[in-house]
Amino acid sequence: MKILGMDSATGACSAALWSDGAVAARRFAAMDRGQSEALIPMVQAVLEESRLTFGQLDGLGVTVGPGAFTGLRIGLAAARGIALASGLPLVGVTSFEAVAHGVPAPERSGCALLIALESRREDIFVQSFDSELNPLGAPRAARPEDLELADGPLLVAGDASARLAAALASRREGLPAGLRFAEGPGLPDAAHVARLVALRGLAGALGGPPQPLYLRPPDVTLPPPRTR
Repeated sequence: MKILGMDSATGACSAALWSDGAVAARRFAAMDRGQSEALIPMVQAVLEESRLTFGQLDGLGVTVGPGAFTGLRIGLAAARGIALASGLPLVGVTSFEAVAHGVPAPERSGCALLIALESRREDIFVQSFDSELNPLGAPRAARPEDLELADGPLLVAGDASARLAAALASRREGLPAGLRFAEGPGLPDAAHVARLVALRGLAGALGGPPQPLYLRPPDVTLPPPRTR
């Protein structure tokens, strides 16, 4: 399968082309802002490098969050626009899944995996997986100091790992036994998005366009009503 993956949901922007079992082309850059200017040129670059056109692709994949409100909407809007113009099926992948599948199998072998993503607020976004990357619970938002982690082999990955580590270390009991933190930036990567869509197939596109995954309302203040 030939799948174009896209991500701009968190602190990075990326596009990647998965073709016949491998990443054929990839562009990735960490960035807090500027995804609206960067994403489409990345898409064009990976298509040119892989010498493919939209007509030769089987489908598209995009991260649906959670993440930054603006970045998330940029990625979804771009992916939906490409899907509409090309007629290609579009499948959503959560930011948790994208980060989890970026942790090498040897690093997560024999332990559970906790993905901790930045919300840029007091809370963080978390979801647990087993060593085979099957979800162990629903995604949720929680304050890092309030998270209860059982002792035992547990690997934490994601861009909120450092904040979670600091919160746990400040407790009287300290860090739980068996807790480790994964290497790497802990950001979603379009290469893993494209690979996941290729592995799972395109049936996920049958339910309609992917919807954003919000774990709390956006921090938006509505203007006061106008008075005459």
